[in-house]
Amino acid sequence: MNTVQIEVMPLKPAVTSRQEILQASRALIRAHGWESVGIRTVANACGVSIGSIYNYFANKSELVAATVESVWAEIFQPPADPALFTDTLACIVWLYGRMAYGAEHYPGFFSLHAVSFSGVGKEKGKRLMQQTWRHIPQELCRVMRADPKVRPGALDGALSAEQYAEVLFSMMFCAMMREDYDPAAALELTRRTLYQ
Repeated sequence: MNTVQIEVMPLKPAVTSRQEILQASRALIRAHGWESVGIRTVANACGVSIGSIYNYFANKSELVAATVESVWAEIFQPPADPALFTDTLACIVWLYGRMAYGAEHYPGFFSLHAVSFSGVGKEKGKRLMQQTWRHIPQELCRVMRADPKVRPGALDGALSAEQYAEVLFSMMFCAMMREDYDPAAALELTRRTLYQ
């Protein structure tokens, strides 16, 4: 059985913040994997007492669930350049790039999250994933509607912006499961169907 060696920090005199706890949890995951996230190991990594962690999280499940949310937020944090969200192709490239970032910094996160999480109930894990993901197709819809290069009528009638966003979203989800972060197919599909 592999044991994880965590550096124990000297205890801080003050209680740490929720953000510091989540930051330490993400650092533990990057260094040692998901199994390293627990009340004791996170407290040690933060240099605080176990009770300090319990001030924010009732149990390991809550800590892991909050950590999952914070990983999603880190991966899909809004870009520094809001102009990326005025062009559908640039938005697709950005999304695939963020997926590649997530896979590099949190190996196995996407497939692990899609299946379930250690310490997080299956239904709660699915709910977290849906909450996290719902904004992506919504944002794709908004971008497509605002993109001046989308030909008139491309998103009318039988193919709405919502339906097209769901197609792109499905392609992204499949790409994550295959660990293939090349946006070429999504870009070509978009060029052929939406652009003039």
